[in-house]
Amino acid sequence: MLRVTSNMMNSQLLLNLNRNAAQMNNTQNQMSTGRKINKPSDDPVGITYSLRYRSELASTEQYKKNVDSATSWMDFNDTVLNQVTEVVHRLRELTVKASTGSNPQSALDSINVEIAQMKEQLLDIANSQLNGKYVFNGEKFDAKPYGTLLPDGTVTDPSQITTDTGAVKYTVGDSVDMTINLTGNNVFGDADDAVSAQTSDNLFSIVNRLIDKLGPDGDHTKITDELASLDSRMNILLTTRAEVGAKMNRISLMQGRLEDLEANLTTLQAKTEDADYAKLIMDSKIQENIYNASLSAGSKIIQQSLVDFLR
Repeated sequence: MLRVTSNMMNSQLLLNLNRNAAQMNNTQNQMSTGRKINKPSDDPVGITYSLRYRSELASTEQYKKNVDSATSWMDFNDTVLNQVTEVVHRLRELTVKASTGSNPQSALDSINVEIAQMKEQLLDIANSQLNGKYVFNGEKFDAKPYGTLLPDGTVTDPSQITTDTGAVKYTVGDSVDMTINLTGNNVFGDADDAVSAQTSDNLFSIVNRLIDKLGPDGDHTKITDELASLDSRMNILLTTRAEVGAKMNRISLMQGRLEDLEANLTTLQAKTEDADYAKLIMDSKIQENIYNASLSAGSKIIQQSLVDFLR
């Protein structure tokens, strides 16, 4: 038979007390932090999923910020395109009005003054900025696209300017890059040379030709020739606005997808990391009773002294 000594009973008692105290401490630690994984050893498999969920949530949060920035840029593009469209509409109205053969030169001069103001308005739109960035100069958004100064102090004719063609892209999903900018030449027309400037649909060239034809020495009979150029530019603007609208719809769908993904990842992370308070409260009470019972049993085991053996 195995002889059980007092030393053996005391050692076993201390072992059980320490184990019960450790379990109770672990439960109370989970209750205080609200997490069932407080260190990798708590759940080596769960911690790998937890870190993965955190990484994906961080990426999703950045994608959402990119989507918000892309949405702002696209909304601004749509706004300025609408402004350009309104100017083209007004230019067409003035062209039709000026094409009437009965107009005296004074009436043509008044129309010419307004068209000159329309040109200034187009220049303002062409140099539009969003958060300090020129939206119509590609990747060179820190440089003013229209209004380049020449060495003699004059400004380059905007109809002869070629804007930067670089694409501004935002990453709005895993391996999903979206181009969100428009170049000035896409909107206002390609740069003209001496020959094409007489027939192109570059919006600034059209305005220049109208101003020349409406002057005292202009050929008033050819004003109606500009209607076809205006209509051509208007069709391009409408097509461009449709493309912008399609991209805005896609961004909206992407935003909803990211919100759904974030909600799913948050739920999975909570299931992996968050503690079950109801269960912890019950476990804590049970472990507290077990620990108190262990202390009570231990007090009966170690209460004997040398005097008890001398009786």
